[in-house]
Amino acid sequence: MMDLNTILTLFAKFATIGGGLWLVWGAIQTGINLRDHNGPGIQGGIWQIVGGGLIIAAAQLFANIAL
Repeated sequence: MMDLNTILTLFAKFATIGGGLWLVWGAIQTGINLRDHNGPGIQGGIWQIVGGGLIIAAAQLFANIAL
């Protein structure tokens, strides 16, 4: 049976990967909307990049929980 530290490490890895994918998709959306001169789309893409960064930061902080 997996111990709690292994589960927390695995969760942090998946959350970091998910946040990275969210950040990359935000960068793609920002680039597409920059090309189309779509202001609200650019703003949405930037906020998605920020959200991906926050997910990554939270996952790394979660990984440092000492039990």
